[in-house]
Amino acid sequence: METVEQENAFAEKLGLWVHFADAITLSAVHSDITAPIPTMPIASQANLGAAIAVEFDRTQTGLTDSIITNCSPKSGKSLIKLPIPLLELPIDLAAAYAPYRWFYDAHQRDMEMRVQPLRTKVRNALAKVSPRLKKLADLDAALEAILREREGKLLSKIPVLLKKRFEQLFKVHQQRLAESREADNPAAWIHPTGWLTQFCNDMQMLLLSELELRLQPTVGLIEAFDTKTNNE
Repeated sequence: METVEQENAFAEKLGLWVHFADAITLSAVHSDITAPIPTMPIASQANLGAAIAVEFDRTQTGLTDSIITNCSPKSGKSLIKLPIPLLELPIDLAAAYAPYRWFYDAHQRDMEMRVQPLRTKVRNALAKVSPRLKKLADLDAALEAILREREGKLLSKIPVLLKKRFEQLFKVHQQRLAESREADNPAAWIHPTGWLTQFCNDMQMLLLSELELRLQPTVGLIEAFDTKTNNE
């Protein structure tokens, strides 16, 4: 009963994202009765699974390390460097946040350029394994095409919301100074407990969460492959 309820809930949520015409496209893919492909030999499946796992780990680790390293002030040589903060008063919040917006946008582009090809590669691999996994791969391709634009619009809003977090942390910082009657010291903003350091930590956590979200479809494909091969 619980499984049925979960499936119904998923279908209802998906219905909010998929238009009627798109639903027809998905139905056509699901009902496709083209000649089935032969099932791949077990040994070949094992080799393919190992190759997929290596490729996934390489991409996930590379992007994770990039985010963690680049969100550190001591990132060294990197194409996406954490902005050098303007430690001066008075602060123009819009101008001060702009470099961080660029930083986040750059990481989003990096994720898009590396995660999407990985998903396609895994999907193409699954399509060679068995008729059932080919059907899953075809459905995933259709879903990706249908949801890509809306997903992109939603993800593009994250840097806008992050700006509000930037402003909120500075406001809290000012309130604490007012309560303690201390003078502001911009150099302290980047101390371990400083508001700007906290913002950078929040930004790193948000980027890592977005990476996990972007990888979920590929993880689902790999899990389907593993389930199939483990049941052989």
